[in-house]
Amino acid sequence: MAHGSPAQHHAAAPTAPPDPRRWKALALISVAQFMLILDVTVVNVALPDIGIDLGLGRSALTWAVTAYTLFFGGLMLLGGRLADTFGARRMMLTGLVVFTLASLATGLAQDQALLLGGRIAQGIGAALLSPAALSTVTLTFHGSERNKALGVWGALGGVGFAAGVLLGGVLTAGPGWRWVFFINVPVGLVLLAALPTVVRGHTTRPSRQRLDLLGAGTVTAATATFIYGMINAGDDGWSAAGTLGPLAAAVVLYGAFGWIERTVRTPLMHVTMLARRPVAAGAFLMLVASALLISLFFLGSQYLQHARGISALETGLLFLPAALGTGVGAHIAGRLVGSVGTRPVATAGLVLVAVGAGLLTGLSPDGAVGPELLPGIVIAAAGVGPVFVAASTSALAHIDHAEAGLASGVINTFHELGAAIGVAVASTIAATGLADVPSIGGFTSAFTVFAVAAAVAAVASLWLVPPGKPQITGGPHVH
Repeated sequence: MAHGSPAQHHAAAPTAPPDPRRWKALALISVAQFMLILDVTVVNVALPDIGIDLGLGRSALTWAVTAYTLFFGGLMLLGGRLADTFGARRMMLTGLVVFTLASLATGLAQDQALLLGGRIAQGIGAALLSPAALSTVTLTFHGSERNKALGVWGALGGVGFAAGVLLGGVLTAGPGWRWVFFINVPVGLVLLAALPTVVRGHTTRPSRQRLDLLGAGTVTAATATFIYGMINAGDDGWSAAGTLGPLAAAVVLYGAFGWIERTVRTPLMHVTMLARRPVAAGAFLMLVASALLISLFFLGSQYLQHARGISALETGLLFLPAALGTGVGAHIAGRLVGSVGTRPVATAGLVLVAVGAGLLTGLSPDGAVGPELLPGIVIAAAGVGPVFVAASTSALAHIDHAEAGLASGVINTFHELGAAIGVAVASTIAATGLADVPSIGGFTSAFTVFAVAAAVAAVASLWLVPPGKPQITGGPHVH
């Protein structure tokens, strides 16, 4: 059977009539992923109120944001492999149950332990749900439709970050900070009822192979240690032992993971996947896009609330144009990537980010907030949207069924790593702007660094991103 002719292979799933429910499935899956991305930034604006209500210090508030990112990113590869082993739909629903219950628990938290425990559980649920959801999208759509679907998915990464700031401000100023978490509960329940009716179970051959738990534990520890080191860099500086120690340990653990994967019989992932140019390019673009966007929104939010005394609601509303800009940029990129190719889309997007961040270097301590902030933040956000789209289409254009979940896990891992790196770098460079008596110089210095970083990434993308169009005919490409 495995050696059938090409015609026989094309007569199977790839040429079967497309699922008429596929666009409804994409809409529901997108809502689920959007909810996960929102929770990366939605807490930022609510932090002052959370700190007052629960009596939390600066360190605990930092972990209220990053505990979610740490476990989301750290467990992503395992989540992707579980999706490949037990079925994407099953793991997607399992992750959604965990995330929904964790959101309820976090909203009910009365002390630091319950708040951070709930955030950790949210991260675990997200790590199970997100790669399974992206795997489902990859397996459901074929040909040019897959480019469109991945374009929608790529847009979620940017719009979710921006909308999180807006929604966090609205909910905190309205029903209160607990609704930042409670809002996930009714959405999760609706999705749990609707998803099984429209998402087809892409069943693979039952796997009798043992899961590579040693590899999973090692790569999870490596990623978690790396994120922990990046968090400490933001708090304590790059030369602190709490920064250098974890980062060095992460390098050692990643090396151990590579050795384990080359020696075990059933590896969690074939490390050669990252040697494939399209996957490496997608991972690079996702890392850069997430780092740039989260840092710009983090700095913009802190500038408005801390340096200019703007309220949480006003801060959220000021980010509405940026959220729209990200969505518009991603939508246009989703249409262009199939006609002009991934490389031009990625490069143009990064150039826009560099221009937007460059405009933000002109912020002042007493000028008009709107005219100074909005042009730069909107242009930068509109540029990041296409980079997210290019990242997804580059990495997932030619992935076969057996590796769809794992490849999705790889890309989503770099999404969370980028977010952690962005916040750490931004908070370190802008330290004087985040002090008790803020200095605008800290913010302008940080925006200068990110403008240069975006420009360098644009040049690098001309070399790293493969030329040509990510067109797929028939079903997924099988290596």
